[in-house]
Amino acid sequence: MTRPSATDGAPETTSVRSNVPSGPSGPRRGRAPHVLNPWIRRWSGGGAARLRLICLPHAGGGASFYRPWAALLPGEVELLAVQYPGREDRFGDPLIDTMDELVTVLADVLPPLLGRPYALFGHSMGSAVAWELAHELAARGAPPPRRLFVSGRAAPGTAVSGTTHRRGDEELCAALRRMGGTSADVLDDPELRSLVLGVVRNDFRLVETHRPAVRPPLDCPVHVLTGSEDPGTSQRPGRDRTAGWADLTTAPVEVRTFPGGHFYLTPRRREVVATVLRRMDPSLSTVGHARPGAR
Repeated sequence: MTRPSATDGAPETTSVRSNVPSGPSGPRRGRAPHVLNPWIRRWSGGGAARLRLICLPHAGGGASFYRPWAALLPGEVELLAVQYPGREDRFGDPLIDTMDELVTVLADVLPPLLGRPYALFGHSMGSAVAWELAHELAARGAPPPRRLFVSGRAAPGTAVSGTTHRRGDEELCAALRRMGGTSADVLDDPELRSLVLGVVRNDFRLVETHRPAVRPPLDCPVHVLTGSEDPGTSQRPGRDRTAGWADLTTAPVEVRTFPGGHFYLTPRRREVVATVLRRMDPSLSTVGHARPGAR
Protein backbone atom coordinates (compact mmCIF):
# COMPACT_ATOMS: atom_id res chain seq x y z
CA MET A 1 0.00 0.00 0.00
CA THR A 2 1.32 3.43 -0.93
CA ARG A 3 1.95 5.72 2.00
CA PRO A 4 -0.47 8.66 1.65
CA SER A 5 0.82 12.19 1.31
CA ALA A 6 -0.80 15.02 3.25
CA THR A 7 0.12 17.92 1.01
CA ASP A 8 -2.24 20.80 0.34
CA GLY A 9 -2.36 21.88 -3.25
CA ALA A 10 -2.83 25.64 -3.04
CA PRO A 11 -2.44 28.70 -0.80
CA GLU A 12 -5.45 29.69 1.22
CA THR A 13 -7.20 32.62 2.83
CA THR A 14 -5.79 34.16 5.96
CA SER A 15 -7.01 35.15 9.40
CA VAL A 16 -4.51 36.30 12.01
CA ARG A 17 -5.69 39.12 14.24
CA SER A 18 -9.38 39.71 14.76
CA ASN A 19 -9.16 42.74 12.47
CA VAL A 20 -7.54 40.81 9.64
CA PRO A 21 -9.85 39.24 7.07
CA SER A 22 -10.41 35.52 7.40
CA GLY A 23 -11.93 35.05 4.00
CA PRO A 24 -12.22 36.57 0.55
CA SER A 25 -15.14 38.74 1.65
CA GLY A 26 -13.08 40.71 4.17
CA PRO A 27 -13.44 41.25 7.92
CA ARG A 28 -16.10 39.34 9.79
CA ARG A 29 -18.62 41.53 11.56
CA GLY A 30 -21.51 40.67 13.82
CA ARG A 31 -21.97 38.90 17.09
CA ALA A 32 -19.10 37.12 18.74
CA PRO A 33 -19.17 33.34 19.06
CA HIS A 34 -19.74 31.47 22.28
CA VAL A 35 -16.36 30.18 23.46
CA LEU A 36 -16.87 26.60 24.61
CA ASN A 37 -13.17 26.12 25.31
CA PRO A 38 -9.94 27.56 23.86
CA TRP A 39 -10.35 25.39 20.77
CA ILE A 40 -14.07 25.48 19.94
CA ARG A 41 -16.37 28.37 18.97
CA ARG A 42 -20.14 28.01 18.72
CA TRP A 43 -21.70 30.17 16.01
CA SER A 44 -25.28 28.93 16.26
CA GLY A 45 -27.50 26.35 17.90
CA GLY A 46 -27.39 25.07 21.43
CA GLY A 47 -29.63 23.04 23.67
CA ALA A 48 -32.40 22.63 21.08
CA ALA A 49 -30.09 21.34 18.34
CA ARG A 50 -30.15 17.62 17.57
CA LEU A 51 -27.17 17.60 15.18
CA ARG A 52 -23.72 19.16 15.34
CA LEU A 53 -21.62 20.40 12.45
CA ILE A 54 -17.96 20.76 13.46
CA CYS A 55 -15.94 22.82 10.97
CA LEU A 56 -12.17 22.98 10.56
CA PRO A 57 -10.53 25.97 8.84
CA HIS A 58 -7.96 26.09 6.06
CA ALA A 59 -4.31 27.10 6.37
CA GLY A 60 -4.07 30.58 7.83
CA GLY A 61 -7.82 30.57 8.53
CA GLY A 62 -9.78 30.96 11.73
CA ALA A 63 -13.13 29.97 13.18
CA SER A 64 -14.74 33.17 11.87
CA PHE A 65 -14.53 31.84 8.31
CA TYR A 66 -17.63 29.76 9.10
CA ARG A 67 -19.58 32.49 10.90
CA PRO A 68 -21.73 33.37 7.83
CA TRP A 69 -23.01 29.80 7.78
CA ALA A 70 -24.92 30.42 11.01
CA ALA A 71 -27.54 32.55 9.23
CA LEU A 72 -28.31 29.66 6.87
CA LEU A 73 -28.62 26.83 9.37
CA PRO A 74 -31.91 25.71 10.95
CA GLY A 75 -32.20 25.51 14.71
CA GLU A 76 -31.78 21.73 14.63
CA VAL A 77 -28.10 22.13 13.75
CA GLU A 78 -25.44 23.50 16.07
CA LEU A 79 -22.52 25.12 14.24
CA LEU A 80 -19.13 24.71 15.90
CA ALA A 81 -15.79 25.79 14.46
CA VAL A 82 -12.28 24.94 15.55
CA GLN A 83 -10.04 27.86 16.46
CA TYR A 84 -6.40 27.07 15.74
CA PRO A 85 -3.89 28.98 17.92
CA GLY A 86 -2.01 32.02 16.70
CA ARG A 87 -4.94 33.85 15.07
CA GLU A 88 -8.08 35.88 15.84
CA ASP A 89 -8.91 35.67 19.55
CA ARG A 90 -6.00 33.23 20.01
CA PHE A 91 -3.48 35.55 18.40
CA GLY A 92 -1.14 35.35 21.39
CA ASP A 93 -1.13 31.55 21.62
CA PRO A 94 1.84 29.64 20.18
CA LEU A 95 1.31 28.06 16.79
CA ILE A 96 1.17 24.28 16.47
CA ASP A 97 3.40 23.02 13.68
CA THR A 98 2.75 19.27 13.54
CA MET A 99 -0.39 17.42 12.51
CA ASP A 100 0.01 14.84 15.26
CA GLU A 101 0.02 17.47 18.01
CA LEU A 102 -2.95 19.32 16.53
CA VAL A 103 -5.07 16.19 16.13
CA THR A 104 -4.17 14.91 19.60
CA VAL A 105 -5.33 18.15 21.23
CA LEU A 106 -8.57 18.19 19.25
CA ALA A 107 -9.28 14.56 20.11
CA ASP A 108 -8.78 15.49 23.77
CA VAL A 109 -11.25 18.40 23.79
CA LEU A 110 -14.00 17.15 21.46
CA PRO A 111 -15.44 14.03 23.20
CA PRO A 112 -17.78 16.01 25.53
CA LEU A 113 -19.36 17.46 22.35
CA LEU A 114 -19.91 14.14 20.61
CA GLY A 115 -23.00 13.03 22.51
CA ARG A 116 -25.22 14.09 19.60
CA PRO A 117 -24.88 12.91 16.00
CA TYR A 118 -22.27 15.07 14.31
CA ALA A 119 -20.45 15.66 11.05
CA LEU A 120 -16.97 17.00 10.37
CA PHE A 121 -16.41 19.59 7.64
CA GLY A 122 -12.94 20.72 6.63
CA HIS A 123 -11.71 22.99 3.88
CA SER A 124 -8.26 22.33 2.35
CA MET A 125 -5.91 21.96 5.33
CA GLY A 126 -9.07 21.48 7.40
CA SER A 127 -9.94 18.44 5.28
CA ALA A 128 -6.62 16.82 6.15
CA VAL A 129 -7.16 17.61 9.83
CA ALA A 130 -10.73 16.28 9.74
CA TRP A 131 -9.61 13.02 8.14
CA GLU A 132 -6.85 12.50 10.70
CA LEU A 133 -9.20 13.49 13.51
CA ALA A 134 -11.81 10.95 12.43
CA HIS A 135 -9.13 8.24 12.62
CA GLU A 136 -7.90 9.40 16.02
CA LEU A 137 -11.41 9.52 17.48
CA ALA A 138 -12.07 6.01 16.15
CA ALA A 139 -8.86 4.74 17.74
CA ARG A 140 -10.03 6.15 21.08
CA GLY A 141 -13.46 4.54 20.80
CA ALA A 142 -15.28 7.87 20.50
CA PRO A 143 -18.55 8.12 18.56
CA PRO A 144 -17.75 8.37 14.83
CA PRO A 145 -18.93 11.25 12.64
CA ARG A 146 -22.16 10.67 10.78
CA ARG A 147 -20.53 12.23 7.71
CA LEU A 148 -17.10 13.52 6.73
CA PHE A 149 -17.11 16.52 4.37
CA VAL A 150 -13.77 17.24 2.70
CA SER A 151 -13.54 20.43 0.66
CA GLY A 152 -10.86 21.86 -1.59
CA ARG A 153 -8.37 19.06 -1.11
CA ALA A 154 -7.10 16.16 -3.18
CA ALA A 155 -7.25 12.75 -1.54
CA PRO A 156 -4.22 11.80 0.56
CA GLY A 157 -1.88 9.86 -1.66
CA THR A 158 -2.79 11.81 -4.81
CA ALA A 159 -1.62 15.32 -3.87
CA VAL A 160 1.62 16.46 -5.42
CA SER A 161 4.58 16.94 -3.12
CA GLY A 162 4.32 20.42 -1.63
CA THR A 163 6.99 22.99 -0.86
CA THR A 164 4.79 26.04 -0.37
CA HIS A 165 6.15 26.60 3.14
CA ARG A 166 9.66 26.99 1.69
CA ARG A 167 8.76 29.81 -0.69
CA GLY A 168 10.19 33.26 -0.18
CA ASP A 169 7.88 36.02 1.02
CA GLU A 170 7.40 37.59 -2.41
CA GLU A 171 6.63 34.26 -4.06
CA LEU A 172 4.24 33.25 -1.29
CA CYS A 173 2.49 36.64 -1.46
CA ALA A 174 2.11 36.32 -5.22
CA ALA A 175 0.57 32.88 -4.80
CA LEU A 176 -1.90 34.20 -2.22
CA ARG A 177 -2.90 37.02 -4.57
CA ARG A 178 -3.47 34.58 -7.43
CA MET A 179 -5.72 32.45 -5.28
CA GLY A 180 -7.80 35.48 -4.28
CA GLY A 181 -8.16 34.24 -0.73
CA THR A 182 -6.46 37.11 1.09
CA SER A 183 -7.36 40.79 1.01
CA ALA A 184 -4.98 42.91 -1.04
CA ASP A 185 -5.11 45.48 1.78
CA VAL A 186 -3.60 42.91 4.13
CA LEU A 187 -0.85 41.87 1.74
CA ASP A 188 -0.03 45.51 0.96
CA ASP A 189 0.43 46.39 4.65
CA PRO A 190 3.97 45.41 5.73
CA GLU A 191 3.02 44.66 9.35
CA LEU A 192 -0.09 42.64 8.56
CA ARG A 193 1.64 40.89 5.69
CA SER A 194 4.42 39.74 8.02
CA LEU A 195 1.89 38.32 10.48
CA VAL A 196 -0.11 36.63 7.75
CA LEU A 197 2.86 34.99 6.08
CA GLY A 198 4.14 33.62 9.37
CA VAL A 199 0.87 31.83 10.10
CA VAL A 200 0.35 30.63 6.52
CA ARG A 201 3.89 29.30 6.30
CA ASN A 202 3.49 27.45 9.60
CA ASP A 203 0.21 25.85 8.53
CA PHE A 204 1.58 24.76 5.17
CA ARG A 205 4.60 23.25 6.88
CA LEU A 206 2.20 21.32 9.13
CA VAL A 207 0.39 19.67 6.22
CA GLU A 208 3.29 19.43 3.79
CA THR A 209 5.63 17.63 6.17
CA HIS A 210 3.03 15.27 7.62
CA ARG A 211 3.01 11.66 6.47
CA PRO A 212 -0.09 9.79 7.66
CA ALA A 213 0.23 6.28 9.00
CA VAL A 214 -1.12 3.46 6.85
CA ARG A 215 -4.42 2.47 8.47
CA PRO A 216 -7.63 0.64 7.66
CA PRO A 217 -10.18 2.85 5.88
CA LEU A 218 -12.84 4.77 7.76
CA ASP A 219 -16.39 3.45 7.80
CA CYS A 220 -18.32 6.74 7.53
CA PRO A 221 -19.64 8.28 4.29
CA VAL A 222 -17.28 10.83 2.74
CA HIS A 223 -18.55 13.79 0.73
CA VAL A 224 -15.97 15.52 -1.46
CA LEU A 225 -16.66 19.15 -2.41
CA THR A 226 -14.44 20.99 -4.85
CA GLY A 227 -14.25 23.97 -7.17
CA SER A 228 -14.19 23.31 -10.90
CA GLU A 229 -11.21 25.64 -11.37
CA ASP A 230 -9.27 24.71 -8.22
CA PRO A 231 -5.73 23.82 -9.37
CA GLY A 232 -5.19 21.71 -6.26
CA THR A 233 -8.07 19.32 -6.93
CA SER A 234 -8.86 19.64 -10.63
CA GLN A 235 -9.02 16.41 -12.56
CA ARG A 236 -6.05 15.83 -14.81
CA PRO A 237 -5.85 13.38 -17.71
CA GLY A 238 -5.85 9.90 -16.23
CA ARG A 239 -5.74 11.22 -12.68
CA ASP A 240 -8.85 12.09 -10.68
CA ARG A 241 -7.46 13.73 -7.57
CA THR A 242 -10.75 13.88 -5.67
CA ALA A 243 -12.23 10.45 -6.32
CA GLY A 244 -9.20 8.94 -4.56
CA TRP A 245 -11.11 9.54 -1.34
CA ALA A 246 -13.09 6.39 -2.22
CA ASP A 247 -10.08 4.29 -1.20
CA LEU A 248 -10.14 5.79 2.29
CA THR A 249 -13.55 4.59 3.49
CA THR A 250 -15.68 1.47 3.23
CA ALA A 251 -18.82 3.64 3.09
CA PRO A 252 -20.19 5.50 0.04
CA VAL A 253 -18.28 8.47 -1.37
CA GLU A 254 -19.89 11.36 -3.22
CA VAL A 255 -18.01 13.98 -5.25
CA ARG A 256 -19.72 17.33 -5.84
CA THR A 257 -18.13 19.99 -8.02
CA PHE A 258 -19.14 23.66 -7.75
CA PRO A 259 -18.24 26.44 -10.18
CA GLY A 260 -15.22 28.36 -8.96
CA GLY A 261 -11.68 28.08 -7.67
CA HIS A 262 -10.12 27.11 -4.37
CA PHE A 263 -12.52 29.34 -2.45
CA TYR A 264 -15.62 28.36 -4.42
CA LEU A 265 -17.45 27.88 -1.11
CA THR A 266 -17.61 31.63 -0.41
CA PRO A 267 -19.67 32.77 -3.44
CA ARG A 268 -21.50 29.41 -3.39
CA ARG A 269 -22.12 29.47 0.34
CA ARG A 270 -25.86 28.74 0.29
CA GLU A 271 -25.42 25.85 -2.15
CA VAL A 272 -22.62 24.36 -0.08
CA VAL A 273 -24.55 24.64 3.18
CA ALA A 274 -27.66 23.18 1.54
CA THR A 275 -25.60 20.23 0.29
CA VAL A 276 -24.17 19.62 3.75
CA LEU A 277 -27.60 19.79 5.39
CA ARG A 278 -29.20 17.37 2.94
CA ARG A 279 -26.46 14.84 3.51
CA MET A 280 -26.70 15.18 7.28
CA ASP A 281 -30.49 14.79 7.21
CA PRO A 282 -32.65 14.90 4.04
CA SER A 283 -35.38 16.75 5.94
CA LEU A 284 -33.14 19.79 6.55
CA SER A 285 -32.83 22.86 4.35
CA THR A 286 -31.24 26.29 4.58
CA VAL A 287 -33.02 29.22 6.19
CA GLY A 288 -32.59 32.99 6.16
CA HIS A 289 -30.87 34.95 3.44
CA ALA A 290 -27.33 34.85 2.18
CA ARG A 291 -25.36 38.08 2.11
CA PRO A 292 -25.28 39.97 -1.20
CA GLY A 293 -23.09 38.12 -3.67
CA ALA A 294 -23.45 34.78 -1.89
CA ARG A 295 -25.57 32.09 -3.47
